[in-house]
Amino acid sequence: MSAARAAAARTTTAPTRSPSRPAGRPERRPPLTAIPGGAGRTGRRFDAVRAPLHARSKVPFLVLCVTILLGALVTALVLNTTLARGSYEMARLQSDVGRTAQDVQGLQEDIAQAETDLAATARSYGMVPAENPTMFSVETGKVVQGNDK
Repeated sequence: MSAARAAAARTTTAPTRSPSRPAGRPERRPPLTAIPGGAGRTGRRFDAVRAPLHARSKVPFLVLCVTILLGALVTALVLNTTLARGSYEMARLQSDVGRTAQDVQGLQEDIAQAETDLAATARSYGMVPAENPTMFSVETGKVVQGNDK
């Protein structure tokens, strides 16, 4: 490569700086001009565009999402545990009710059997049926004869 080409390549690729402005400042843009036929139809010369907003941190949003997710998970866990405890208690109470119903049925059968065997048992003890029984009425406080009630 010749020296002339190398110098030309350096000057075309390197940014040019004006000697009047400092190195840290950006170069000023040329003023805006209207494009013929473009903005003239709407009656406005220039369309103002709002500057882009600075990007906000996404950490608070992520913390909120994670908090809501964890809250829902804990709520589901507590609800599931409570329902499981309730179902175990309900099963226990249902078995208690079943056992109590069997006990009541057994006692009712014993009472029915005792009522049918009452006359035979009384005769075996030597008892005889009363012809004209005398009873005491608790309601009135008087002695009642036979079927007078």
